[in-house]
Amino acid sequence: MRLLLALGGNAILREGERGTYEQQERNIGRTASRIAAIVGMGHDVILTHGNGPQVGDILLRNELARKRLPAMPLHVCGGESQGMLGYMLAQSLANSLRRRGIGKEVACVLTQTVVDRSDPGFRKQSKPIGPFYGASAARRLAKEYGWHMVREQGKYRRAVASPSPVAVVELDAIRDLSSLGRVVVCAGGGGVPVVKRGRSLSGVDAVVDKDLTSSLLAVQLKADRLVILTDVSGVFLNYGKRGQRRLSTLTASECERYLADRQFGEGTMRPKIEASLQYVRATGRDAVIAPLEQAEAAVLGKAGTRITANGRRAAPRKASAA
Repeated sequence: MRLLLALGGNAILREGERGTYEQQERNIGRTASRIAAIVGMGHDVILTHGNGPQVGDILLRNELARKRLPAMPLHVCGGESQGMLGYMLAQSLANSLRRRGIGKEVACVLTQTVVDRSDPGFRKQSKPIGPFYGASAARRLAKEYGWHMVREQGKYRRAVASPSPVAVVELDAIRDLSSLGRVVVCAGGGGVPVVKRGRSLSGVDAVVDKDLTSSLLAVQLKADRLVILTDVSGVFLNYGKRGQRRLSTLTASECERYLADRQFGEGTMRPKIEASLQYVRATGRDAVIAPLEQAEAAVLGKAGTRITANGRRAAPRKASAA
């Protein structure tokens, strides 16, 4: 199968870690081993990944150093984090493939994502980025730097504008590389958001949700399955509340109903459900939301939560040879 695997932040940085190179390298190494195992199963893999903690750290460095060095805009920081993480993922994955005797090359594509300047997402700062802060630190950062802070999981994070993806600029390059048998790392952090001005593109200060960009790519690349790998065991109703219940399957209609009931966290599970819903509605194929630790089983639809087009389970195409 052609798989679009969307890696969550825990693939690169675990909760409570400072974000040193060594910590991220170790986590990426573990992740790369799992992805290499999936490639070894005979699947063609296109890999996307988050960048929230990393781009948040880059922005904070900007603020701390702005008296000595010119600060870069958010879209440039997004590109910087995409290059850093793409390099680390591509190198680690290539090493893991070689250790398994798999002769596939890995290509990293720095990706731009077109957004609409009139998107309502520009009027609301809703996408959390960067590390978590306590209440006092959040108040200080909001006052000192003018950051918009949102409460999440009992703590606070900076939030920025998040318009919806319209198109991926490098789509043809990603498709061509995948068709040549490369494992492609792309759309880091949802891609660098850009707007069209005539025939030209220019960056805008925002962050595109990586799961929504992953869904768009999965549809346009005709992926057989969209697999969103995260840090929870699947989709829950009443998450963190009394009566919490994990769902093994969800239909598109059920997703729409639960979204309307606000069952899913705005900056956490909701965009994953929306991305999965867009994919299954457009293709009739299944999406899976599953824990990273069960990535191989998730690819087979045997872990996490499987999301289907109203009960119809599309038969995946026969796996291609590695």
